[in-house]
Amino acid sequence: MDNLTDRYQTLVQSLLIRHQSILDIITKGQEASSRVNRAVVKSVTDCGCLGIDAHKKPIPEEASMQDLKNLLDSQLDGKLCENCQDIIEAELGEQFFYIAALANTLDISLSEVLAKQEKKLSTLTIFNLT
Repeated sequence: MDNLTDRYQTLVQSLLIRHQSILDIITKGQEASSRVNRAVVKSVTDCGCLGIDAHKKPIPEEASMQDLKNLLDSQLDGKLCENCQDIIEAELGEQFFYIAALANTLDISLSEVLAKQEKKLSTLTIFNLT
């Protein structure tokens, strides 16, 4: 158990005291996800370090899958300021905590999940469509 994912999962297991119920873990995970989303929105609406330029992108009929990679983008303008980045990183950390807690409760190794996902993505490449 020497990789970061395994160490983190073990640490979460040792720290999870109050919210050991699967129901608590799931709902706290949902709350953490909402807080990540809210922090990103606040970087646009309160801080203004990010802007959103969202509109339908024209896609030529003859566009290949590789062309789509170049035609589509995040629709973000700007760059996170240091304060917004710190907040979002903290919220993502909370979200990771509850992902690890859920994996622990279900006896799932996050390292194995990531390894399987990496293999799937490497095999399917751009045809994965996620």
